[in-house]
Parts: sequence; structure tokens; C-alpha cells
Amino acid sequence: MSVNLSKGQGVSLQKSDGGALTAVRMGLGWRSAPRRGLFGRRTKEIDLDASAVLFAGKEPIDVVFFRHLVSDDGSVRHTGDNLVGGAGQGGDDEAILVDLARVPVHIDQIVFTVNSFTGQSFTEVEDAFCRLVDEANGQELARYTLTGGGNYTAQVMSKVHRVGDGWKMTAIGEPSNGRTFQDVVPAIVPYL
Repeated sequence: MSVNLSKGQGVSLQKSDGGALTAVRMGLGWRSAPRRGLFGRRTKEIDLDASAVLFAGKEPIDVVFFRHLVSDDGSVRHTGDNLVGGAGQGGDDEAILVDLARVPVHIDQIVFTVNSFTGQSFTEVEDAFCRLVDEANGQELARYTLTGGGNYTAQVMSKVHRVGDGWKMTAIGEPSNGRTFQDVVPAIVPYL
């Protein structure tokens, strides 16, 4: 059973049978919003990019994004860059796989961001979502929907963070601006 998260809402990442999750996938999907023009409705290609910033406390240690597909320790892996989106209806256009069992103990938070690399604002994006999936069985655990768009080009979507011996996901949903994760780091800091 999936949980639809609101901004700031968290969900524990324990399995319903009490076991711990070992691997999760953070999926990102979107479509370009159709625009009315002189010659009918058109869509413009939009390149959204998913990134995962690994933190030890408030210190960024590593990042996984379209130019660095695997974390230095191998626990986090990006499946590849999608330049145009299109799924948006449930399938993932980009995904980041996290092997929670392999994440080094000093990494206590992994923050997921989305950036419009081509610079369009989220008012031009439809059906954008960020979701967390149990990679062992494909079950969707939580979903954060980017609703309403906005005149910004980036979003701090969510984070997974250690709580005791387990992990928890918190939807952040903080709008920001920037083409890459580096531009968004100042917006991440208050959520660490």
C-alpha cells in the first residue's frame, strides 16, 4: 500500500511484516505541459534531472546525478539521464537506486532533488512525481506529487534518513531555482 505524502510529511520505511528494507528506488516521472499556440496545442521538451546528495550530518559527502552515476562507495546508483520525460503517468523517467544495507554508517541522510536542466519552470511540467519503491518486490511505498507547478526550476523533493536502526522518508517539497544540484544545496541545508 502506497502513502501519498504532503509537504513535510514523513513515513517510516519498515516493511509491513516488520522486516527492514534493504534496497529502494527513488523514481522521478514527468511530462511537458501542453501549451496553446497559434497552431494548436504543443509541448516543449523538458529535461528534468534527479540527483541524490549524501550527507554525514550537515556535510555533503557524495552526490549521484547524470554526470556521476554511482556513489564512490557503490551504494547509490543513477539509472541514466532522460532528456525529455514522458512517462509521468506512473512509470519512472529517471531512477536512483539505493542499497540501504551498503550505505556507510557515517551517511545519515540522502536528499533527492529535481532540477530543470533546460531552465523551464515547473509551470511547464505536468504529472511530476517522486516515489519510493521497495526494490525487492517492486511495491510503491510512498509518493510525493509535485502539484500546482510554480515559477521555479528546482525542487528539494524528499530525503531518506536514519532513525535508530531503520530509515524514514520525509517529503520536503521545497521550491528552489537552479539547473543542477549544486545550485540547490543552500535550499537543502534547513532540512538536514
